[in-house]
Amino acid sequence: MTEQHVFAVASGKGGVGKTTTAVNVATAIAGGGYRVAVVDADLGMANMSGLLSLDPGDATLHDVLAGEAEVGEATYEVARGIFAIPSGEELDTYAKTDARGLGDVLDDLEGRFDYVFLDVGAGISHETVLPLGVADGVILVATPEPAAVNDVAKTRDLVERADGEVAGLVMTRTRATDAMDPEEVAADLGVDLLGTVPEDGAVRGSLYAGVPLVVQNPESKASIGYRRIAARLADRTGATQPKAATGED
Repeated sequence: MTEQHVFAVASGKGGVGKTTTAVNVATAIAGGGYRVAVVDADLGMANMSGLLSLDPGDATLHDVLAGEAEVGEATYEVARGIFAIPSGEELDTYAKTDARGLGDVLDDLEGRFDYVFLDVGAGISHETVLPLGVADGVILVATPEPAAVNDVAKTRDLVERADGEVAGLVMTRTRATDAMDPEEVAADLGVDLLGTVPEDGAVRGSLYAGVPLVVQNPESKASIGYRRIAARLADRTGATQPKAATGED
């Protein structure tokens, strides 16, 4: 088993289901009795709170990275075993942040959680590349479209430049009629295929409800896909004794 417990979820292109993947895979793993934290590392365009119906209160990741709050103050329990560290949504607080402090945030979280997932912003900038190097593994997310695959290939290259490691590829919004085969795409990229998530109308409903799909509609096609991905990640890691089960903080 590898000791990969901190995963950055990344894509070169927006709109491919990156945040949805991070939230649902994390929630599915938490369902196995693990303590899991999800960090909205998209400092400039935060949107994770809406997927979890979370009102951040007084402190966010912006405040932590500005040196104005402790990590624990910006950590919110959204359900049993699943905790969120939301990013701020105000430009004023964003301007005060120093993304270089993300490594210290992860050091704090690793001591208290079995798994940590970083929802990384799209595009190429210092704050989107930095998480690729500090995570134990990077989960690449793409749809079966040429533009999305081309962009995720660039993200794979960025992971290498950041001295990071790719954990694998997740292909979302797949259909039986797709011209692109997920296995072939993963092989062309030189990475493992962690799993596929079928096109599913239930995803939109969960987004509007602010409830992770694996909770709101656990038997939907996409939910099953996310749970399979979560199970594969859990099988590949060494977190065999959940902190939630042992009572550790």
